[in-house]
Amino acid sequence: MHRILKIVLIVIGVIAAIMSFFMMPDPADPDAINSTGISVMFTLTYILLVVAAAAALFFGFKKMFTSPGGLKKALFSLGGLAILAIIGYALAGGEQAVVDTMSGRGIETSVGTVKTIGTLLNVFFGMVIVAVVLMLWPGVKRSIGR
Repeated sequence: MHRILKIVLIVIGVIAAIMSFFMMPDPADPDAINSTGISVMFTLTYILLVVAAAAALFFGFKKMFTSPGGLKKALFSLGGLAILAIIGYALAGGEQAVVDTMSGRGIETSVGTVKTIGTLLNVFFGMVIVAVVLMLWPGVKRSIGR
């Protein structure tokens, strides 16, 4: 099934490349974005994106449920993400000064929006730190352990 999916995606990609060569509008045309060629390209891009995302989810869930300990590892990872989100929320600031600064620049926002953005940034940076540590840890362990 995985090979068939890859072949289908390759065929759609080749068809899209051929169509883009023959159906592209003139770049000088100001209404080029509304042409049939561009519409077809956007449609094929969306189809490829949906198929690739569905395949990634399907095969990921399939492996998670069929491998021994896969569900336990997934729940452990989700628990870690929840802890990281709680820490990110606790560290996020929702100051009124930020809201006043943004409204002074013409961007209407609220304290809750500032807190949400701060939380998401903290979670992102926390995930970056975890990823770096997980990449460096085996090398450090190998050099210290021997």
